[in-house]
Amino acid sequence: MTREDKGHYATKHRPERKVNAAIVEAVRQKASSGEISCAVAFKIASNSGVPPEEVGFTIDHLEITIVKCQLGLYGYSPKKSIIEPAETVSPEMEQAIRASLVNERIPCAAAWEAAGKLNVGKMEVSSACEALDIKIVSCQLGAF
Repeated sequence: MTREDKGHYATKHRPERKVNAAIVEAVRQKASSGEISCAVAFKIASNSGVPPEEVGFTIDHLEITIVKCQLGLYGYSPKKSIIEPAETVSPEMEQAIRASLVNERIPCAAAWEAAGKLNVGKMEVSSACEALDIKIVSCQLGAF
C-alpha cells in the first residue's frame, strides 16, 4: 500500500468478507493508538487458533496500522525499515534462502522458517536477503 492509502486498509479486501467477532475483540484489546505490532498480531493468531492472515484481515478491517515487523521491514519510526544489508552471509544462510525462493523472491513465512532452521533471528535473515538483493514478499499478515 502507498502512503496515500494509509487508513484505507479495508479497501484491499472483498467487501463481502466478514470478520470474526472474537478476533475483532482481541485486536481491539491489544491495539494502542491505532497501531498493533506484528508480534502481538501473531500472538493473537496463535491464541485464537486462526491463521495470521485472518488476524491481518481483521486489523485491516479495523483500519489499524501494523508496526514493528518481525523481519524489520516496516513499521519503525522515523525510518520505515530498520534492516541493513549483512556484511557477510554464511553459505548455509544463502543456501537456505535460495532454496526457498519463489520467482526469485522469498515469502515471509519461508524467511521465518529459514531463521528457525538456522537458529538465528528473523532480522538476521532479512539482513542476509538485503545483502543478496533478494526481496521478501507475501507478508503472513497481508501487510505487503
